[in-house]
Amino acid sequence: MQNRIEKITEVLDKNKAENIEVFDLREKNYFVDYAVIASSLGSKHTLALLDHLKNELKPAEKFVNVDESSDWVVVDMGDILIHIMTPEYRVKYDMESFLSSLAEGKEGMPL
Repeated sequence: MQNRIEKITEVLDKNKAENIEVFDLREKNYFVDYAVIASSLGSKHTLALLDHLKNELKPAEKFVNVDESSDWVVVDMGDILIHIMTPEYRVKYDMESFLSSLAEGKEGMPL
């Protein structure tokens, strides 16, 4: 599993994704084992990063589902979820707080 995470972060990093974070959720009550979040440089870069992941991870990795827009791409690999967001969307939706609370074992997000 760790090799898969390293490959994902390597592909994102070498293609200029920023602020790559990995959340280990294996022992938590969540539907995936790991979540990866990365920032793109802008809308076109978000979709370009998705293309790089597809080109460099397939056929070894299975992409169960891909939900894409130019501001936020979510790749579901079954046990790994990858979020690629523009900086504006990353700040707006603050996935780090949600995933950190899961990783730390907190019950939920404060309202």
